[in-house]
Amino acid sequence: MTDAPVLLRDIHAGDRFTTARRTITEADMMAFAGVTGDFNAVHTDAVYARDEAPFGRRIVHGPMVLGTSFGLRSVRDRWKILALLECRRRFLAPVFPGDTIQGHYTVEEARPSASRPGSGVVTLAVRIVNERDEVVQEGTDVLMVADA
Repeated sequence: MTDAPVLLRDIHAGDRFTTARRTITEADMMAFAGVTGDFNAVHTDAVYARDEAPFGRRIVHGPMVLGTSFGLRSVRDRWKILALLECRRRFLAPVFPGDTIQGHYTVEEARPSASRPGSGVVTLAVRIVNERDEVVQEGTDVLMVADA
C-alpha cells in the first residue's frame, strides 16, 4: 500500500468505505460547548435533561457529531480534498455521552469539475451509526477533490 494521495480518477461511483470509531466523551461535549457557545441545557445540565428534556439525559450536540464524523480516520484521509462544497444531514437519533460513532460512506458520483480544471466533485452518501448500529445521522457530503 502506498501513501500517495488518491486523485479524482481513482474514486468511482459505488465505492464504499467505513471509518474508524470514536467514543464521544463528556470532555468532548464541554469543549464543543465552549468553542461554539452552545450551552443549551439539553447538552450541559444533567438535572434539566433528566427532568425536562425528551431523552431523559443529556445529548451530544448534533453539529458536534457531524464535525466529528469528518475527522474519523478512513480511506478518505488519502484523498486530495480541496474543499467541502456541501453538507446535508438529517439528525435521526440522539447520541449520548459515552456513545461510539462510526461512518459508512458510499460514493454516489465522482465527476470532473466544470469550472475548475484539475479538480472534480465527489458526492458521498453518509450514514453515521452508534455502537448499536443505529443510524444517528444520514445525508450527503459533496467534496472538491484534486485530479492533478
